[in-house]
Amino acid sequence: MPRALHAQIDPELPLFARRLKAARLRSQLSQEKLGINAGVDEFSASARINQYERGKHTPDVLMATHLARALGVPLSYFWAVDDDEAELLRLYHGFGARMKKQVLRSVQELATTK
Repeated sequence: MPRALHAQIDPELPLFARRLKAARLRSQLSQEKLGINAGVDEFSASARINQYERGKHTPDVLMATHLARALGVPLSYFWAVDDDEAELLRLYHGFGARMKKQVLRSVQELATTK
């Protein structure tokens, strides 16, 4: 996670809350806009995303899927324990099919030359 984002996120928060907030800030969305984009009623969108980001509540898998889609990240990004792994997942998710195959071949090559 970039240093500027990392400074804005409490490291004591639960993992999902930290990743959600990082992705939202990176996307430059307000809590309300993210909630609406994820299908939450506009009158409760901001409060609901705020509760997720504070770790007070954790969304079910369906809502997490909607949030991931609205943020352009894979669902697995929210639960990757290692920050570098989460960043790799996020970046890989943004590639087209051809680039994904190229990245996979490169990683496979690196794995065989350890």
